[in-house]
Amino acid sequence: MQSNLKKEQKAGRFGEFGGQYIPETLMHEIDRLVNAYNYYKNDPTFKKELTDLLHKYANRPSLLYHAQKMSNDLAGAQIYFKREDLNHTGSHKINNVLGQILLAKKMKKTRVIAETGAGQHGVATATVAALMGMECEIFMGEVDIKRQSLNVYRMQLLGAKVHSVTTGTGTLKDAVNAAMQEWASRTADTHYVIGSVMGPHPFPTMVRDFQACISAEIKNQLIKETGKLPDAVVACVGGGSNAIGAFYHFIKDKNVRLIGCEAAGKGVDTQKHAATLERGTTGIFHGMKSIFLQNDDGQIDEVYSISAGLDYPGIGPEHAELAAKNRAEYVGITDDEAVAAFEYLAREEGIIAAIESCHAVAYVKKIAPQMNSSQIIVCNLSGRGDKDVAAIARYRGEKIYD
Repeated sequence: MQSNLKKEQKAGRFGEFGGQYIPETLMHEIDRLVNAYNYYKNDPTFKKELTDLLHKYANRPSLLYHAQKMSNDLAGAQIYFKREDLNHTGSHKINNVLGQILLAKKMKKTRVIAETGAGQHGVATATVAALMGMECEIFMGEVDIKRQSLNVYRMQLLGAKVHSVTTGTGTLKDAVNAAMQEWASRTADTHYVIGSVMGPHPFPTMVRDFQACISAEIKNQLIKETGKLPDAVVACVGGGSNAIGAFYHFIKDKNVRLIGCEAAGKGVDTQKHAATLERGTTGIFHGMKSIFLQNDDGQIDEVYSISAGLDYPGIGPEHAELAAKNRAEYVGITDDEAVAAFEYLAREEGIIAAIESCHAVAYVKKIAPQMNSSQIIVCNLSGRGDKDVAAIARYRGEKIYD
């Protein structure tokens, strides 16, 4: 028993990061979740059910699209987009939610809860809860509810109850706090569907595993089309689930650059940003040891981004380790750069991508001209941008009907 415990503790660590920093009231439920996941991830029936849902319901594999017009315009590397925005519900979030809610059903749960920032994870959770006949409640910061009203209505339309979180800054970190508190008070019938590679073990590993289909598909699709691996894979990073999904199957391929794009907001030299790895320090928050934006006393800082989905003061522990080992690069992209990329991609390729994803597109615009035409960049488009159109219009000083 002791050896199994030590093995499990090691499994929950990424170097010095990760772990389980949770109240005693949640330990029993976390242990149940660890055991259930370790069993079902190898269960042929579970794997077949999940694969069928991914293919027949979520629309996987998602397309790998060669952006020839953009590649020509930037006159450098060949640019490919992994089109997670074409998944059912419009983002990569469905990959993880299908896995977690299927697991919750196997655990005999009848109710799911989730946090959400941009609303895409909330929509995916509400969607799959409706599909599987489960009660669903979503916790969302009051600030994010105002700037993502379309997704709030989508969640309600799908039968979910949306709770406005008014504590703290009324953004994603506060929604996580509220969801964790709710879960601690009601574990018997409830599973907390964490939306990113964060939180206590097993969530960072479990969510990563459910999102790793992204990089597995990229590798297969690109080799089939070009006969080689990409020179760089670029993705936006908040908590980090779409990025780790896009990176995972390339981590051992040392010649493939892995680049995560954080929200630099108004600039990393201001107080209005969410560039965790560029400005953060090691700490413990939301059940994990990782890198966070915090003051000298360890209190979590307020963060800012035009993007509700990247407006988080921390990073998943696997990303923290990849940064510490210099295996992945993490760069800050400002609001202005992301909005310019949002508009550029729409006009150049006819794709309206999520403002989160456009942080990655902005960096592709920077590095592609520095590369030659035989090199390849794959950029993960983690979601579609319908939800952001009104906000971007306001950012540009245009008033349109929401």
